[in-house]
Amino acid sequence: MITVGIITVSDKGSVGERVDLSGEVIRDMMIDAGYDVKEKIILPDEVDQLKKQMITWSDENKYHLILTTGGTGFSPRDFTPEATKAVIDRDVPGIPEAMRAHSLTITKKAMLSRSAAGIRKQTLIINLPGSPKAVKENLEYILPALKHGIEIMIGSTGECGNSK
Repeated sequence: MITVGIITVSDKGSVGERVDLSGEVIRDMMIDAGYDVKEKIILPDEVDQLKKQMITWSDENKYHLILTTGGTGFSPRDFTPEATKAVIDRDVPGIPEAMRAHSLTITKKAMLSRSAAGIRKQTLIINLPGSPKAVKENLEYILPALKHGIEIMIGSTGECGNSK
């Protein structure tokens, strides 16, 4: 089973001043899709804390997938993509490109997303937006391809060229 860690990035949420709705949406959707959600946490918009958590979950816990929500916009405290890019070994630009392209069919504000995605060892890390509505729209769009990509990454399947 594919294991998942979820990080909600929110200064207010990390101190109990805001309810975590986006992380809950991710958790529910991943469980419904058959993934094993191991942990869901809320962290402040602090690059070093985000990096440390992503490294721990990939290197020690060996989660297959880390999904973040929040910290991908233009706010002076939005550093989730920078934290992600600092810890990944390989960039996976197609995932945020696909999310932005899909989201642009819904709102022009999608062009303001700075989401990133990449692989650290055998963990795929994907930044999702911070709003529950945008999380749902983006995750629904990428979920059909995620399982196959993760299985290729961890070596549990090798069939990519099947045209069926």
